[in-house]
Amino acid sequence: MGPNLASYPAQPNKVQQEPDRHRREGTRRRRARVRARWSVERYTRESNPPALPPACAAATSSSVASAPALFFSAPPLPLLCYAPRNNPKPAVSFEHLSEELIIKILKKITRTSDLNSLSLVSKQLYTIDAEQRAAIRLGCGLATEDFLALCSRFPNLLKVEIDYSGSTPGNGNHIDNQGLFVLSSCCTLLNDITLTFCSKINDAGIVCLSYCKKLISLKLNSLPEVTSSGLLMLFFGCKALSSLFINDCKGIAGSTEWLEYLGTDGSLEELVVNNCQGISQYDFLKFGRGWMKLKKFEFENKESLWKHFGPSHDSSYNANCVYKYDLCCQNLEDLRLARLITEPEGPEIGLRFLPRKCKALERLCLEYMLTDMIVLSQSCKNLKSISLWMIPGLFHEPDGIVFRMGLTEESLEALANNCHLLQDVELVFTGVEHWKPPEIGFTQEGLVKLMHYCPIRALTLNGALFFNDKGMKGLSSAPFLETHSLIDSKEITDY
Repeated sequence: MGPNLASYPAQPNKVQQEPDRHRREGTRRRRARVRARWSVERYTRESNPPALPPACAAATSSSVASAPALFFSAPPLPLLCYAPRNNPKPAVSFEHLSEELIIKILKKITRTSDLNSLSLVSKQLYTIDAEQRAAIRLGCGLATEDFLALCSRFPNLLKVEIDYSGSTPGNGNHIDNQGLFVLSSCCTLLNDITLTFCSKINDAGIVCLSYCKKLISLKLNSLPEVTSSGLLMLFFGCKALSSLFINDCKGIAGSTEWLEYLGTDGSLEELVVNNCQGISQYDFLKFGRGWMKLKKFEFENKESLWKHFGPSHDSSYNANCVYKYDLCCQNLEDLRLARLITEPEGPEIGLRFLPRKCKALERLCLEYMLTDMIVLSQSCKNLKSISLWMIPGLFHEPDGIVFRMGLTEESLEALANNCHLLQDVELVFTGVEHWKPPEIGFTQEGLVKLMHYCPIRALTLNGALFFNDKGMKGLSSAPFLETHSLIDSKEITDY
């Protein structure tokens, strides 16, 4: 006797069991659009929601009338209103939003990946994003023809950063002179350009940037083919340039006409030159009237640190040249000088004169450079931050020649008496671990006294082998100290 088929449930039709493929694909697309639209809700909570269409407004008012009192304490309605699930078409779409509100939404989105995803939701968002995009950052792998399309899509760019660090010229596509020509032709509103490790760019490409008449900030990092002539031709066209950063550009050497031109006709307020072997500290003495406009200046000499441990001579000094030191730098507020080799007892002073002439100086960083701190403290009474990187050296004193650091007890006392606005102090000691005992030049009691006399909120000690638990106890009563950083301080214990 066979099985009783009546006891089994009826099998569904094959057409009913498997959903239609097109229906599933349509459902998936609708859900993707819903997720994309709702992803911007978190960026619009601070903005006022737009007026709803009459149908949605009527439905909302009827719901409020029939709702209990607790309804009014609920959060405001979201930006987008959707119909029931059986009607996949939303009642309000991005096409109903005003352009002003969409621009506000785009300005609240900071991540580039979010902006790129959002621009694919609709043609309106794509167009508005292309018009409002203000900054992009590019790496290797972008071909020249793709770069042309990118510049054509974003004509209102204000800031462009091209960074090829970590790659070689043969590894991937690098922007060349033609690429800079395309950039300067399509994006004429650019005011901030950064070029890093662009080895295929030379003077011909740099000159193309002179078409960017509104260029304010230019950063050149490791561009070996750019020379002084290219910089001079660039500055002829960029009259509004106020910030210049140059780092590790080997080709800039010999001529100082670009510095002389910037000092005479330029409007620089920030000048940073680091690790450029062809630029010496004496070249900046030809900057002339440009010092009157500068508010920030940094110069780092490309010299080995070990040259500072013994008698050394600055090879860039010319004994037959008459250097003029009657420069006016009254507006300089931020100064950093690093690894300057000079002869303290001779006529070679280079830029050592600079700190004592800056009456408005607020931030000072001296790395392995000797200076008279007593004279400096009397001249720079507005000093708020000071960073001193020191190595031991030979000093002439009444008792003979001593080997110690340049900072003394008298220097700390002068800072305490004259710099009443000092808030940030950083002291870095190099080379003291090789000498027993380490000749610092001042005591921890003098440092504690400085902390009590000035409103110092942050103190950093690096390699301070003289500082111990007794000094830490003295700092515990400093009235303004908030942050204390200790690096390589072996004398301090857990107690």
